[in-house]
Amino acid sequence: MSYDLSPFRSIPLTEALLDHLIAEHEAIRLPRLQRLWQYYRNALAEPNAAGGSSGAPAQVVGLPTRLTRGRTPALDDRIRRETVIENDIAWRIHTLVDFMIPEAPKIVSRAADAKVRGEVETLLEAIISAAGGVALWQDAALLASVFGGVEFLLQCDELAALRPRRAPAAAGGDGPSPPGAVPSSPSIPDLAARAASHLSLETVEAPRAIPLLNRSDYRLLDAYILHYRQPVNDVKRPGLFSRLSRGIIGGKALSTQRDAVTVTEIRSAAHTQRYEDGRLVMDVANRLGRLPAIHIQNLSQPFTFDGLSDVEPLIPLQDELNTRLSDRANRVTMQSFRMWLGKGIDGFTDRPIGPGQMWVTDNLDASIESFGGDADSPSERAHIEELRESLDKASGVTPAAAGHIQARIGNLTSENALRISLMGTIAKTKRKRITYGAGIQALCALILEALDVYGIYRTNRGDRAVEVVWADPLPPDASRRIDDALAKAQLGVPLATLRAELGYPDTEHPSNPPAAAGA
Repeated sequence: MSYDLSPFRSIPLTEALLDHLIAEHEAIRLPRLQRLWQYYRNALAEPNAAGGSSGAPAQVVGLPTRLTRGRTPALDDRIRRETVIENDIAWRIHTLVDFMIPEAPKIVSRAADAKVRGEVETLLEAIISAAGGVALWQDAALLASVFGGVEFLLQCDELAALRPRRAPAAAGGDGPSPPGAVPSSPSIPDLAARAASHLSLETVEAPRAIPLLNRSDYRLLDAYILHYRQPVNDVKRPGLFSRLSRGIIGGKALSTQRDAVTVTEIRSAAHTQRYEDGRLVMDVANRLGRLPAIHIQNLSQPFTFDGLSDVEPLIPLQDELNTRLSDRANRVTMQSFRMWLGKGIDGFTDRPIGPGQMWVTDNLDASIESFGGDADSPSERAHIEELRESLDKASGVTPAAAGHIQARIGNLTSENALRISLMGTIAKTKRKRITYGAGIQALCALILEALDVYGIYRTNRGDRAVEVVWADPLPPDASRRIDDALAKAQLGVPLATLRAELGYPDTEHPSNPPAAAGA
């Protein structure tokens, strides 16, 4: 495969380096990332003709050989060992995402001018809502929790199609428009809708991303490379070997297959290229002048670009739990049904054993002995419970965080008692919000910078600063909030501020006039 990398000489990015990065990604990084996703997802195998699964779930790869040996249908069913897969990872990841983003975080502009603050918030809200809103943040949090990090990719080339009109000249000359001037439309909501339709905000998962880090600072990207297979709207006929292999394994052979291309995208601060099956299909300059990608670590990891995954430390414990659950299932199967050993009785195997049955024999040495039946195994039960507690500690998520309240945690009669019981989950959520908050701030600044570069909405660096206000992961106690508001009122806090904290619009109060837009 040949590339024309002359636009990336300043990085420098050579063809040999690009081939090495792709080969290293596919051989080392991609299998590790796929393993993290498989343990989180624990997908079932394809259905068989009878409607069941043709194989075990994905986590079966972590079971020892003594449990997976003899799983082929051709062997006697009595030889096969039972396997039990209980996915204790997925619900913990989902709980972390629910605590992290119970609702969309509020973006508050820190621009000096009140009018600009309102306009910036309107623009950002429209663009983020068009990209998915709260679903965008939750998807990103899920991907980062599994893979350890996630990237947001901003594609703004279509903004060039929005041909802005010149702003009215300022008094005293034809100088540049001041910050906050809207050259394309006098209506900010209309401008926000048009900008949102021409901006593409994409969440990029780690398996198709290859970051090229700066040699002097691991936190900076010299280039951002995407490499993946993409289905296209075309079909191809399978080859002879593919048809034969499907016939041998008994699968349903299709006369055609959907075609796909290998996509390689290279992005830098100055240029963007896209290759499909080695053919250059896009080669444009980057008008933004900076890399349009924002990286967010799930949990910060010193001196490393990638963050910490929430799935990785749980994999060994999940394998051990599945192993012990499978062992218990086999023990229960062997001991749940009472069995009999008959000696010296003719026709013992020809007559069923049941109530009222009688055998007659002249053999004085004849006997019937029973064995089997389930027996308690305290050590086994204790070991499984300790494994579950280890998963709780390693993940920071207890069953109580997912709503499974157990009697042993006591009576949760107050909000403080609930917070104490969920202290580990809340602390981990706050730690995550540090990296996510910084990433969202950088993303908002990038969006506003793109609007400024393309002349859609003029801002300076100070106007692009925002604050991320997170929602409380626990439901607030309404009576306590009212009591706190009354106490603040006695201290002289303005009534308008108290009503805003309680979520009531200030315009409903007759003594408080409507606040100015953007104030």
